[in-house]
Amino acid sequence: MGDMEGLIAAYLLDGQGGGRQLDREAVEGWRPGDGVLWVHLDYTSAGARRWLEAQESLDPVIGDALLAEETRPRSFVSHDGLFAVLRGVNLNPGADPGDMVSIRLWLEQGRIITSRKRQLLSVLDLRAALERGEGPADSAEFLWAIADRLLTRIGGVIEEVVGGVDALEEQVLAGDSGELRSELARLRREAIGLRRYLAPQRDAMARLYGERLSWFGESHRGRLRELADTALRQVEEMDAARERALITQEELAGRLAEQLNRRMYVLAMVATLFMPLGFFTGLLGVNVGGIPGANAPWAFGVLCLLLGGLAVVMVILFRRRRWM
Repeated sequence: MGDMEGLIAAYLLDGQGGGRQLDREAVEGWRPGDGVLWVHLDYTSAGARRWLEAQESLDPVIGDALLAEETRPRSFVSHDGLFAVLRGVNLNPGADPGDMVSIRLWLEQGRIITSRKRQLLSVLDLRAALERGEGPADSAEFLWAIADRLLTRIGGVIEEVVGGVDALEEQVLAGDSGELRSELARLRREAIGLRRYLAPQRDAMARLYGERLSWFGESHRGRLRELADTALRQVEEMDAARERALITQEELAGRLAEQLNRRMYVLAMVATLFMPLGFFTGLLGVNVGGIPGANAPWAFGVLCLLLGGLAVVMVILFRRRRWM
């Protein structure tokens, strides 16, 4: 099974934090007892499906789960192995972080199988750590290492969302509305997209540290418990950011409505003031005989004084009634 047939990478863990990369022949020749084997697959490849189906020790249900196209974060124990689906933010160039990338994991005491469709930077980090001798020593540490890297990157994206909401709140409070509505809508969509997977991932992480497996020690459970707490906190932060974005959006809508009402009020006052003035000027401008003062040179001045006086009276009346 070469790279073009679904194998992305394979490592043999040395138990000291390092790992030796294996080729196709070495993967096929691996036997239990040789060390912890990690096989990383592209589940969209037909070669990956054939390889999984050829593994006699692998439950077909697990093989199908590793190849499932659509899935959500979850975990369960089968015999003495652990299956988990986790999600990480999509930090590939040009991608939307809210479009989270999934990774499927099957972990046994001596073998690890992972599969994905799109590249995950957390997996690249883990491979680099193995090559430096700073990676996981066994399957339990591998689970913690990959989950920790996924949650760390999710935390970075959440901080950006929270920071964006903070900045928009300050702009709204400062009265600088600008084009904030579209930016607030974008942040809310991103928060909703992230939470869609963060909530089930929180539940999956909470189940992980409670599983009873022979190769899971108390120290491993303690680490996973901390990660579950981190996942819970991330969901809470995302909920808070989403609610704050909604409140900010409502505040912005209220301020824009208030500005519109003020402008409409001013226009209404102007129209009300000029309504009687327009009535009299329109009446006197009728092109028929008998208009008073049509032939008097002083009539225009008198008319202007009368109209000005009427405007002053209306302004005084409006102020007394507190309409202005």
